[in-house]
Amino acid sequence: MSLKWSDVLEIAIQLAETHPQVDPRYVNFVDLHGWVLALPDFSDDPQRGGEKVLEAIQTAWIEELD
Repeated sequence: MSLKWSDVLEIAIQLAETHPQVDPRYVNFVDLHGWVLALPDFSDDPQRGGEKVLEAIQTAWIEELD
């Protein structure tokens, strides 16, 4: 399965598993963008990962930990 920017929840789950020591409330969007691109299953245009998408991923990640 290849991840796209629209797979917000799955990306959030994988980030939580990949970076268990990180509090997503304090992740800046530059780091978040890079971490999404580094996910093994991610294959989408890096340019499509704008602020709205990153904000949605960050929110889903925070909710995943609660």
